[in-house]
Amino acid sequence: MTPPEPAPAAPAAPPAAPPLAGLRVLDLATLFAGPLAATLLGDFGADVVKVEHPRRPDPSRGHGPSKDGVGLWWKVLGRNKRTVTLDLSTPGGRDILLRLVRTADVVVENFRPGTLEKWDLGWPELSAANPRLVLARVTGFGQFGPYAHRPGFGTLAEAMSGFAALTGEPDAAPTLPPFGLADSVAGLTTAYAIMTALAARDRTGEGQVVDTALIEPILAALGPHPTWYDQLGHVQPRTGNRSQNNAPRGTYPTADGTWVAVSTSAQSIAERVMVLVGRPDLIDAPWFATGEGRARHADVLDEAVGGWIARHSRADVLAAFEKAEAAVAPVQDVRDVMADPQYQALDTITTVDDPELGPLRMQNVLFRLSATPGSVRWAGRPHGADTEEVLTELGLTPADLAELRAEGAV
Repeated sequence: MTPPEPAPAAPAAPPAAPPLAGLRVLDLATLFAGPLAATLLGDFGADVVKVEHPRRPDPSRGHGPSKDGVGLWWKVLGRNKRTVTLDLSTPGGRDILLRLVRTADVVVENFRPGTLEKWDLGWPELSAANPRLVLARVTGFGQFGPYAHRPGFGTLAEAMSGFAALTGEPDAAPTLPPFGLADSVAGLTTAYAIMTALAARDRTGEGQVVDTALIEPILAALGPHPTWYDQLGHVQPRTGNRSQNNAPRGTYPTADGTWVAVSTSAQSIAERVMVLVGRPDLIDAPWFATGEGRARHADVLDEAVGGWIARHSRADVLAAFEKAEAAVAPVQDVRDVMADPQYQALDTITTVDDPELGPLRMQNVLFRLSATPGSVRWAGRPHGADTEEVLTELGLTPADLAELRAEGAV
């Protein structure tokens, strides 16, 4: 008897559209916080149109190392964006921006307060062109207040917020981060704020203004310091790698010249560490029962933990801590990060094929969605590469484009 033919396989379901597909974002911002917010939206499918001055590109194109004259920071910050040029101070540039605004959901800008208004492109004009628009304004100090018109950069926010005063060794100078920390935190915050404003628009049908000041998100990231000061007059000093809230905590050198970081925020972890390093007797000390008490005896705990770690290789330290279910991590530089098996498993550093530089590795999207994941579809594109395509979508003809170029508007 001939067996029946197997049933044909069901056709594979088409891939789900990314969650922000259909959302259009105009990125008018430069240098990090505002552009990062737009990048995060583009990573999950938003059509991000990067608008740059025809003769003064986003300065991030020239920040940091480059290869073959191509800025590598821009390749990351400009990913998933189409690039156009517009001089917003010209009549033609202003007109084109308003036409783009009518097609957009979000505008991100970080001009000093009053600049868009000077070009007659303030909130009244933008919202009149598109009442559903969300305008995200990212500045150093916000849109009002005594500092609003000062130039503001992340370094100033890191200093003003209290971050630098907390960072560094007790007897050394306040320390600034060697990367754009305040800008990054503000970029993440602005992306969240934009999505919040869009959710409100879904209920009200109307857009609104998002006002992000670089000095505020990093202050929020510092935790309860204002409340501690308000209620107790407590001002946390610089403690280096130590914490006033728990111990042992810090970085410790190993026998083979590398470093590991140890955290004992949980009481059970602190106890496991002391058993591991051969000092279970310390667990019975009355002060050991709280993180604050342990922090007051950090010298004793660091001597025990640091002494044990210094007698072992990093591999042995990591293995022993893992077996003891205690919290430890290697202190890694970028070379270690690129080879780390956990990052590899997560595809945290992904590869993008770039027409200018070939295969290019960079950080992947920030988080994974099980049904509608984001992706890095392309790296940062050349200055103005998509001007003709985007403006043609608006209905402009070759003659219109030629006229705008003659005016210097694109």
